[in-house]
Amino acid sequence: MTASAIATRNVLIVEDEESIREALVELFDVEGNTVAAAEVLPVALELLRAHPYDLIVTDLRLGGKRDGGLQVLALAGMLSPNAIVLVLTAYPDDSNRQASFRLGALHFLEKPVDLATIAQHAASGGIRTALTTDGQ
Repeated sequence: MTASAIATRNVLIVEDEESIREALVELFDVEGNTVAAAEVLPVALELLRAHPYDLIVTDLRLGGKRDGGLQVLALAGMLSPNAIVLVLTAYPDDSNRQASFRLGALHFLEKPVDLATIAQHAASGGIRTALTTDGQ
């Protein structure tokens, strides 16, 4: 497949843990993707307002804010309604799960999450990763 045949996909990573954020950026930083990353909620919301995204991977709790990821989901639902949204959390209680799905999350994944699992979910929506560069 030539570079011109690869559709550009916009990916947003919202994660306050630096090591996880960097691993996710590296996973999606492949030809055909434009990757943006935010550590804190205000930056994430600003990025969502600036561009539509095809894939959003967000932590549920951001910088100690219990509902930070839910705020990301709410705005994403309005501004990037067709985005695949993956929620990552170390707090997988049922109320968080239900709220995430109501706000448009496609998957609710408990940390630690294997990068191959994230790549598989992204690939199912045609998003290329370092592990599935053909989008399959």
